[in-house]
Amino acid sequence: QVQLVESGGGLVQAGGSLRLSCAASGRPVSTDAMAWFRQAPGKEREFVAVISWGAGSTLYAESVKGRFTISRDNAKNTGYLQMNSLKPEDTAVYYCAWKRGSALSNVGYRYDYWGQGTQVTVSS
Repeated sequence: QVQLVESGGGLVQAGGSLRLSCAASGRPVSTDAMAWFRQAPGKEREFVAVISWGAGSTLYAESVKGRFTISRDNAKNTGYLQMNSLKPEDTAVYYCAWKRGSALSNVGYRYDYWGQGTQVTVSS
């Protein structure tokens, strides 16, 4: 079991920055992967970014590439999503997700554990 707790969401103006954190407890292992997904009102959940917990390999959605950076601190069992140059269309609830196995996946059903979500609102 892995428990995930997100933090760091909030309200920011367009062009601003936020950093989300995802604290993992339970039994995370270096062969796992951690991802961020988001869901805007009335829209389906979409993939944002994923990182392999051991090697630190990453994969990003095209819509955030160059603006968002995913990272992790293995010693703290915490993952991060640094979001820069935020746009109103980035407004959503952001979810941290965890999967067994280091393969990078942008598909939600491959993830075994999910956090409760944190709201990010970008005003124009």
